[in-house]
Amino acid sequence: MKAIVIYKAGDAHQLQIEERPIPALKEGWTLVKVKGFGINRSEIFTRQGHSPSVVFPRILGIECVGVVEATTSPTLSVGQTVVSLMGEMGRAFDGSYAEYTLLPNAQVYPINTSLSWEDLAAVPETYYTAFGSMQNLQIKPTDTVLVRAAASGVGIAFLRLVKAQYPSLRVVGSIRGNNTKKAAALSRLGYDVIIADNNNSLATDEQFDKILELIGPASIKDSFAHIREYGIICATGLLGGKWYLEDFDPTRDLLHNAYLTTFYSGSVNAEKITQLFAYIEQYHVPVTPERVFHLEEIVAAHQYVESSEGYGKVVVVNWQIDSLANWQIDSLAIW
Repeated sequence: MKAIVIYKAGDAHQLQIEERPIPALKEGWTLVKVKGFGINRSEIFTRQGHSPSVVFPRILGIECVGVVEATTSPTLSVGQTVVSLMGEMGRAFDGSYAEYTLLPNAQVYPINTSLSWEDLAAVPETYYTAFGSMQNLQIKPTDTVLVRAAASGVGIAFLRLVKAQYPSLRVVGSIRGNNTKKAAALSRLGYDVIIADNNNSLATDEQFDKILELIGPASIKDSFAHIREYGIICATGLLGGKWYLEDFDPTRDLLHNAYLTTFYSGSVNAEKITQLFAYIEQYHVPVTPERVFHLEEIVAAHQYVESSEGYGKVVVVNWQIDSLANWQIDSLAIW
């Protein structure tokens, strides 16, 4: 099988395509033929060497969609459409950047869906994270909601999820700097207003009922200053590159009697996955990714996500599409 292997930390060119044996089935595991997967920031962090628990060489990839090729599970069957995410996939054991991956039975979730493989590949990690965050924020149709890092895959997934149920909901997005091209693209996707986020400080005095915080500790104290009384902030992302919030005094920093919650996509089970896909079907949520690459274009896919032009969910599929191999951008992370 074709697989993308990384032998040492570095830039996207460390992702090397090579031929490897298809993993042998073992008790308690399922072999999945990978049809597609999303690119996630955590995989980029790992590729850059920021995941000390990950030992190279490794096949990255924390999510996938595909079909069961072989299984030891009595509840799964060959040919069944499945999704998988998290559970140390692509970290403690080889992940989805390949034509086949071997996964623990407990983290292989069968689904019924009419979505194309490209659209389905955009869902597992990104929409699951956005859906859980939406539930924790307890969205109401009268809310004004802020999404920090509005151009991220989770930010756009969240926008689509809430707008599908509440079309008139006011959703404001923030992006780094004054990227007018990206702001226009996000407005077309459905954000009501786009504001600048300059050095983790919002260029507005507006306050919000709910805030989806995807930048993380780097900006969350500024988010505290923009929450209305009894509002809710859901701290979900770490896109700002800062992992921990230091010098935090809840009684002084968490203003306006607000509530702070979080969502972690590692808290996943079959019931929650079923709820997500039922919601997508019920409200006709659009899940089409922003860009689709082929497995052999993995370097270009990572470079696009890291570039100033990148936004939304990027997926990789395991069959030939129009080549994007000449696409090269080496500038680094934007959200």
